[in-house]
Amino acid sequence: MLIDTHSHIYSEDFSDDIDEVVKRSYENDVRKIILPNIDSSSVKKMLDLVDNYPRICYPLMGLHPTSVNEDYQEELLLVEYWLKKRKFYGVGEVGIDLYWDSTFFEEQVKAFRHQLYLAKKYKLPVVIHVRDSFKETYEVLKEENSDELTGVFHSFTGTVEQANQILDLGFKLGIGGIVTFKNGGLDKVLGNIDPAHMVLETDSPYLTPAPNRGKRNESAYLIYIARKIAEIHNTTVGEIARITTENAIKLFGI
Repeated sequence: MLIDTHSHIYSEDFSDDIDEVVKRSYENDVRKIILPNIDSSSVKKMLDLVDNYPRICYPLMGLHPTSVNEDYQEELLLVEYWLKKRKFYGVGEVGIDLYWDSTFFEEQVKAFRHQLYLAKKYKLPVVIHVRDSFKETYEVLKEENSDELTGVFHSFTGTVEQANQILDLGFKLGIGGIVTFKNGGLDKVLGNIDPAHMVLETDSPYLTPAPNRGKRNESAYLIYIARKIAEIHNTTVGEIARITTENAIKLFGI
């Protein structure tokens, strides 16, 4: 069994064929799919999908850093409203993104800190988004970290040194389609990291792994990521599936 620990299959990209997408995932041994939230506009579609597939789809609640703007405090109130209202399996997707726009950097930091607080308050793992912001994100997390805080750095693409910094804080590495990119270089980094520290993810509909680059990504393609990790570590796909599934079950409590 495989678990896709990060997928946005509730998005508009899947509005015409979501049932087929879930079926293909299941047929490719992806039996659980974890759904991170984006902001208030995505909650209903995400929860509708969870209600339709309660034994397959598991929701997270959070405010994505690229959705942080002037009204971020209202968005955070909504995040906690939902955390009180129903069962979630983590706080996410949260973090700092300086790739698209740094206008609301200070607000992103405040929103990130607050959601780390919520993760500790509700005893949930946190799923962290990092883009052009490792130093800033790591510094905040190091300040806020504690024994009760755990989680994963989503879509890890950093160096061996950065990976070890993350592991030293007790967090996992979320490994996605980039590891299959021919000139991505991530395969060389992950050769130095034990799979015991990894969970697998697609980030559907983005970051489609080879050999399907250029197509819409979906959870069924997680198998290609598992195969690449197995190749890197000279082991079987079954062993990588076992290790990363155990990691995901333990981390998210599913």
